[in-house]
Amino acid sequence: MSAQVIGTPGEVPSWSAREEGSRMEKRHRRATSHVSADDRRMGRRQGISFLLGFLLFLGCFGVYFASQTDYVQKSWLYPYPYRETVEHYARTYGVDSSLAAGVIHAESRFKSDAQSHRGAVGLMQLMPDTAEWIAGQVDNDYHCSLAKLQEPDTNIRYGIWYLASLQREFDGNDILALAAYNAGRGNVQEWMTQYGWQQDFNSVESIPYAETREYVTRVLKYQKKYKTLYAPHSEGFLSASVRP
Repeated sequence: MSAQVIGTPGEVPSWSAREEGSRMEKRHRRATSHVSADDRRMGRRQGISFLLGFLLFLGCFGVYFASQTDYVQKSWLYPYPYRETVEHYARTYGVDSSLAAGVIHAESRFKSDAQSHRGAVGLMQLMPDTAEWIAGQVDNDYHCSLAKLQEPDTNIRYGIWYLASLQREFDGNDILALAAYNAGRGNVQEWMTQYGWQQDFNSVESIPYAETREYVTRVLKYQKKYKTLYAPHSEGFLSASVRP
């Protein structure tokens, strides 16, 4: 039995050694190619994600920019239907028409058929019993049918008259008048007594009802928007006395 001869340094590798080396090299190339392919796929995904993010940013910026234009704001965000009617009764009863528009926007978004789950009706969301009381004060008629209350002219007239009466009751304090429009004059009078509020009250955050705080904040915001967007016609309203 012959002894196996082990190769010495410098000796040419046998065929089997060369084959094994070739296989190892191929496996290394395949592994390297897989890593490179994964890197390329990851790079493509990152590139697509960056592009989509950039396009989303441009889209959001474009929407924001478009929403700031007067055309978009007047057409979609702060429309002003029944404007002549609002301005007419605002002049008649001495109310800032921008404030009246803000109330309507907050109450119904100018939808004449709006009706709340509590029973408030129309553009200015008047309760039927309140509307009947107003009808008695304005028209000497203590009956106001639901159909009549849903008429835009009647609803706006009664609502603005009521807002004017609240402003007068609270010495022209819009915050107190708006709080009373939302929560009722009795609640506001009670808060004034309980918390020592004066006629110069201006702390919306102190209003106990969250709904009323948010309501007053919204209306004052809308008032500013309507005054800015429709300033030529909403400024310079005429004061007029309101019958008790």
